Amino acid sequence: MAMQFAEGDTLQALTKPPVTKTQLVMYSGASGDFNPIHTVEEFAVKAGLGGVIAHGMLTMAFVGQMLTDLVGTEGTLVDFGVRFKQMVRPGDTITCSGTVTRVENEAGGQRVFAEIWAANDKGDQVVSGDAEFLTYHN
Repeated sequence: MAMQFAEGDTLQALTKPPVTKTQLVMYSGASGDFNPIHTVEEFAVKAGLGGVIAHGMLTMAFVGQMLTDLVGTEGTLVDFGVRFKQMVRPGDTITCSGTVTRVENEAGGQRVFAEIWAANDKGDQVVSGDAEFLTYHN
Protein backbone atom coordinates (compact mmCIF):
# COMPACT_ATOMS: atom_id res chain seq x y z
CA MET A 1 0.00 0.00 0.00
CA ALA A 2 1.23 3.50 -0.86
CA MET A 3 2.34 5.93 1.82
CA GLN A 4 -0.10 8.42 3.26
CA PHE A 5 1.13 11.99 3.53
CA ALA A 6 0.04 14.94 5.67
CA GLU A 7 1.03 18.59 5.58
CA GLY A 8 4.29 19.11 7.46
CA ASP A 9 5.61 15.58 6.87
CA THR A 10 9.31 15.32 6.12
CA LEU A 11 10.14 13.40 2.97
CA GLN A 12 12.47 10.41 3.26
CA ALA A 13 15.98 11.79 2.76
CA LEU A 14 18.48 10.45 0.24
CA THR A 15 22.19 10.89 0.95
CA LYS A 16 24.54 10.34 -1.96
CA PRO A 17 28.18 9.30 -1.61
CA PRO A 18 30.74 12.09 -1.99
CA VAL A 19 30.86 13.52 -5.51
CA THR A 20 33.97 12.35 -7.37
CA LYS A 21 35.88 13.76 -10.32
CA THR A 22 35.34 10.43 -12.11
CA GLN A 23 31.59 10.85 -11.62
CA LEU A 24 31.80 14.32 -13.17
CA VAL A 25 33.66 12.97 -16.21
CA MET A 26 31.06 10.21 -16.60
CA TYR A 27 28.20 12.71 -16.20
CA SER A 28 29.80 14.96 -18.85
CA GLY A 29 29.67 12.06 -21.30
CA ALA A 30 26.13 11.05 -20.37
CA SER A 31 24.75 14.59 -20.51
CA GLY A 32 26.81 15.95 -23.39
CA ASP A 33 27.96 18.85 -21.19
CA PHE A 34 31.71 18.95 -21.73
CA ASN A 35 32.32 22.39 -20.23
CA PRO A 36 35.83 22.06 -18.73
CA ILE A 37 34.78 23.81 -15.49
CA HIS A 38 33.39 20.41 -14.52
CA THR A 39 36.45 18.30 -15.31
CA VAL A 40 39.65 20.35 -15.69
CA GLU A 41 40.95 21.82 -12.42
CA GLU A 42 43.25 24.41 -14.03
CA PHE A 43 40.49 25.68 -16.31
CA ALA A 44 38.01 25.99 -13.41
CA VAL A 45 40.58 27.90 -11.35
CA LYS A 46 41.33 30.28 -14.24
CA ALA A 47 37.56 30.80 -14.62
CA GLY A 48 37.51 32.11 -11.04
CA LEU A 49 35.66 29.14 -9.55
CA GLY A 50 38.41 28.02 -7.21
CA GLY A 51 38.34 24.54 -8.73
CA VAL A 52 36.12 22.04 -10.49
CA ILE A 53 32.39 22.26 -9.81
CA ALA A 54 29.69 19.63 -10.33
CA HIS A 55 27.05 20.03 -13.01
CA GLY A 56 23.96 21.65 -11.56
CA MET A 57 21.84 19.11 -13.40
CA LEU A 58 23.67 16.29 -11.59
CA THR A 59 22.51 17.73 -8.28
CA MET A 60 19.01 18.09 -9.70
CA ALA A 61 19.18 14.42 -10.73
CA PHE A 62 19.97 13.49 -7.12
CA VAL A 63 16.77 15.29 -6.04
CA GLY A 64 14.86 13.50 -8.81
CA GLN A 65 16.18 10.16 -7.56
CA MET A 66 15.00 10.99 -4.03
CA LEU A 67 11.52 11.77 -5.39
CA THR A 68 11.23 8.71 -7.64
CA ASP A 69 12.48 6.47 -4.82
CA LEU A 70 9.79 8.02 -2.63
CA VAL A 71 6.85 7.51 -5.01
CA GLY A 72 8.07 4.13 -6.22
CA THR A 73 5.74 2.03 -8.32
CA GLU A 74 2.69 3.13 -6.34
CA GLY A 75 2.82 6.75 -7.39
CA THR A 76 3.73 9.22 -10.12
CA LEU A 77 6.13 12.13 -10.05
CA VAL A 78 4.10 14.85 -11.78
CA ASP A 79 6.54 17.75 -11.73
CA PHE A 80 9.53 19.17 -9.94
CA GLY A 81 11.87 22.07 -10.40
CA VAL A 82 14.82 23.53 -8.55
CA ARG A 83 16.79 26.73 -8.24
CA PHE A 84 20.56 26.41 -8.02
CA LYS A 85 21.87 28.21 -4.94
CA GLN A 86 25.47 27.12 -4.38
CA MET A 87 28.17 25.20 -6.20
CA VAL A 88 28.77 21.52 -5.49
CA ARG A 89 32.38 20.37 -5.52
CA PRO A 90 34.13 17.02 -5.64
CA GLY A 91 34.15 15.56 -2.14
CA ASP A 92 30.78 17.08 -1.19
CA THR A 93 28.21 14.67 0.22
CA ILE A 94 24.74 15.72 -0.90
CA THR A 95 21.57 14.98 1.08
CA CYS A 96 18.18 15.53 -0.56
CA SER A 97 14.93 15.92 1.37
CA GLY A 98 11.79 18.00 1.59
CA THR A 99 8.64 18.91 3.46
CA VAL A 100 5.03 18.33 2.44
CA THR A 101 3.32 21.72 2.05
CA ARG A 102 -0.14 20.61 0.85
CA VAL A 103 -2.11 17.42 0.32
CA GLU A 104 -5.21 17.06 -1.80
CA ASN A 105 -7.12 13.82 -1.29
CA GLU A 106 -8.41 12.41 -4.55
CA ALA A 107 -10.32 9.31 -5.52
CA GLY A 108 -7.81 6.51 -5.27
CA GLY A 109 -4.98 8.48 -3.67
CA GLN A 110 -3.41 11.81 -2.88
CA ARG A 111 -1.88 14.71 -4.79
CA VAL A 112 1.08 15.89 -2.72
CA PHE A 113 2.95 19.19 -2.99
CA ALA A 114 6.33 19.64 -1.31
CA GLU A 115 9.23 22.00 -0.87
CA ILE A 116 12.40 20.12 -1.79
CA TRP A 117 16.08 20.78 -1.38
CA ALA A 118 19.57 19.36 -1.43
CA ALA A 119 22.27 20.32 1.04
CA ASN A 120 25.98 19.64 1.25
CA ASP A 121 27.69 18.08 4.26
CA LYS A 122 28.32 21.57 5.68
CA GLY A 123 24.54 22.08 5.86
CA ASP A 124 24.44 24.65 3.03
CA GLN A 125 21.45 24.34 0.70
CA VAL A 126 22.78 23.88 -2.82
CA VAL A 127 19.36 23.67 -4.53
CA SER A 128 15.79 24.35 -3.46
CA GLY A 129 12.51 23.92 -5.26
CA ASP A 130 9.06 22.40 -5.40
CA ALA A 131 7.58 19.05 -6.34
CA GLU A 132 4.20 17.53 -7.06
CA PHE A 133 3.48 13.82 -7.00
CA LEU A 134 0.56 11.40 -6.83
CA THR A 135 0.13 8.40 -4.58
CA TYR A 136 -2.34 5.64 -5.35
CA HIS A 137 -4.20 3.52 -2.82
CA ASN A 138 -5.77 0.17 -3.49
